[in-house]
Amino acid sequence: MKRLYIFRNGVLKRSGNTLYLYYEGGKRSIPVTNVSEIYVFSEVEFNKRLLEFLNKNRILLHLFDYYGHYVGTFYPRLFYASGYMTVKQAECYLNPECRLGLAKKFVEGSIRNMIGLLMYYRRKGRDLDDAISILRGRLENLGNIDSIGELLALEGGARKVYYMAWNRIITREGFGFDRRSKRPPENRINALISFGNSLLYRVVLGQIYRTRLDPRIGYLHESNFRSFTLNLDVAEIFKPLFVDRTIFNLVNNRVITPRDFHNDVKGVFMTSEAMKRFVKEFNDRLEATFRSGKRRMKYERLIRIELYKIERHLMRDEEYRPYVLKL
Repeated sequence: MKRLYIFRNGVLKRSGNTLYLYYEGGKRSIPVTNVSEIYVFSEVEFNKRLLEFLNKNRILLHLFDYYGHYVGTFYPRLFYASGYMTVKQAECYLNPECRLGLAKKFVEGSIRNMIGLLMYYRRKGRDLDDAISILRGRLENLGNIDSIGELLALEGGARKVYYMAWNRIITREGFGFDRRSKRPPENRINALISFGNSLLYRVVLGQIYRTRLDPRIGYLHESNFRSFTLNLDVAEIFKPLFVDRTIFNLVNNRVITPRDFHNDVKGVFMTSEAMKRFVKEFNDRLEATFRSGKRRMKYERLIRIELYKIERHLMRDEEYRPYVLKL
């Protein structure tokens, strides 16, 4: 199934089993046979009939504003939903030991994959030994964590160490990185991270939709007034693979340069053209294939497999072990 990205202003309508984007001077047909999600980054008008059509065809619609900020998702009626699985998710969330145990696994996977990516660049000659050593120490401390609050603090500290090592990986001028800032992003690297993470959160959400899991019940991130939280948990594991490597490739290969950003009172943001290039690299990485046993699969399939592993863990069929990069 494919993701469709729209950057052109216009009107989105259905005609039979085809979507059409009408824009000034023409139209574009969008067969929905293999479309699973639509990402809209422009000013697009649509009506209730379109939403009914998307619901019938189980297509998610993600909306972003001019700055690339996530606005919201049209999440079709749950198709694979399982009351049993929702009960199991809630039981684990309400059990402090179960919730903390699963949340630790997400953080473990996140840190292991940060280490894996740093080791990849160390083999390319980058001086990253100190950061790798500190992150390994954070892994060892996981066993001493007794609360979600402590776990979030450990994960935040690990990510700070990891991000500070980026200055030895990114080699282009104009992309210095001193600290993570989100709202607003204060420099170009922060703008890239925020945009990439937002994309990944929606990709994971789209994968959750095709499982029996309820995206509203997360474990590391608080299940409070957010619409979705489980996708935030699972995305932590895959950020190094899909987001961070995308950023390194785009910047180091000069696909994105300092000219691709603009500043205003709300922070630093990518131009629309830069977003297009980011989306292409990001999507190509998701759809790239690798060999698994005797067959090949797309990298995005790893996310669905991860969700199935979480299902089995909640049903107590098999203990969950997070995916670890093999670079």
